[in-house]
Amino acid sequence: MVATVMTVAYLGLEARSVECQVQLSSGIPAFIVVGLPDKAVAESRERVRAALGAVGLALPPKRIVVNLSPADLPKEGSHYDLPIALGLLAAIGAIDADMLSHYVAVGELGLDGRITPSPGVLLAALHASSEDMGLICPEEQGPEAAWAGDVEVLAPRDLLALIAHFKGTTLLQSPEPGEAEALGVGPDLAEVKGQETAKRALEIAAAGGHNLLMSGPPGSGKSMLAACLPSILPPLSPGEALEVSMIASVSGDLTGGVMKRRRPFRAPHHSASMPALVGGGLKVKPGEISLAHLGVLFLDELPEFQRGVLDSLRQPIETGTVDVARANAHVTFPAQFQLIAAMNPCRCGHLGDPALACSRAPRCAADYQAKISGPLIDRIDCHVEVAAVSAADLSLPPPAEGSAEVAKRVATAREIQRERYVDHDIRINAEASGKLLEAVATPDEAGSKLLRDAAAAMRLSARGYHRVLRVARTIADLAGAATVGRIHVAEALSYRHQPPRN
Repeated sequence: MVATVMTVAYLGLEARSVECQVQLSSGIPAFIVVGLPDKAVAESRERVRAALGAVGLALPPKRIVVNLSPADLPKEGSHYDLPIALGLLAAIGAIDADMLSHYVAVGELGLDGRITPSPGVLLAALHASSEDMGLICPEEQGPEAAWAGDVEVLAPRDLLALIAHFKGTTLLQSPEPGEAEALGVGPDLAEVKGQETAKRALEIAAAGGHNLLMSGPPGSGKSMLAACLPSILPPLSPGEALEVSMIASVSGDLTGGVMKRRRPFRAPHHSASMPALVGGGLKVKPGEISLAHLGVLFLDELPEFQRGVLDSLRQPIETGTVDVARANAHVTFPAQFQLIAAMNPCRCGHLGDPALACSRAPRCAADYQAKISGPLIDRIDCHVEVAAVSAADLSLPPPAEGSAEVAKRVATAREIQRERYVDHDIRINAEASGKLLEAVATPDEAGSKLLRDAAAAMRLSARGYHRVLRVARTIADLAGAATVGRIHVAEALSYRHQPPRN
């Protein structure tokens, strides 16, 4: 007899159907799992055997073969425990096999029969919904699965509760969707003394989703300014929240079924490896740039990152996705992140102060800044110098304007962009390109002349030219202007990086 239970394999943010086929036959007793299982799947034999024993069921002395089909698709993770156990229960007649055919099952088993959480339940629930099937998942992840919408979710605590449900003795209640994440409170711009130019650049970056690089001496407030950015960004829309929650689910970061509402803010240390940043590893997992999808990736001490790691950001910045190619998998993760970076002007950090600068200045600055490649610098829309804060600045009263006031302007500008791009598959000015960018961001006559002259004088690349247009469009949106004018172009040009001349 062959019993079949449906489950899934995760490939990036895609859940693919997998049939868990269980066969009992005569012969020398054995328990074999085939279908390209990894170590965790192969070890499920002992977990399943112990879990069934914990609920009073022993495996028959037969040859047991579990086939995970399609056989050429790698199977990774502990969530195959539950479908294997259910297939065995159906094969020995403890559960009606026809009832199981309407469900997708995922979950890890404990030795005592408990069904414990495993990553990716939200993806499995969405897949089950698309296939017009129900989902069986761990009790703790029932609220997470319930976010998928119109899908029947069974979330038992252990195997015994699941068997009782299918026997009709004790029915399981459908779980309610988890609560939405609290927006939370972080650093406020009102706490930053001085730095008005940097605050303005931060507002423009937030309004249009532009990449920003802050350069200045140690202690000037670069990290604090970056930490204030989430306080002025609008919360995630329902569709965006689902995208971010799916990434959190597959990475195992979605706990308690709490749906994400805050935009991600990721700040990896400069010792991060390339797989940690872009994704990968033996079992391909999303990296920091995908965990920052629709949010902020903050790279402090930018030149201290390995050059190869930084250059790996170039393609995702342009495409909004990252392709992770491995010998056994080719996975695409979303990576529409906003890059915020901070750096010192040189290794000692005091390039502009003759009293504190090291003896190698200004040569040390050229060597230090050369760690960042030109193509990556060209992809950063706004560059701003953050000056040292004086004692006089620190003694000033708090600014009259804080994050709440700036957030209102940012929200208004984002709403203008949402209406502008409602018929296009983009959300913000930073994503506009080609003919669409020319249609919405072409300056008036005076602005066009200034941009042409500046492009020639500054030797802007084609990418740099278009990024100036995007920033100018955002500045005009903040001002409520329908047309990009000369003043908007001038401010956008002031944030453009100018390479040193030999």
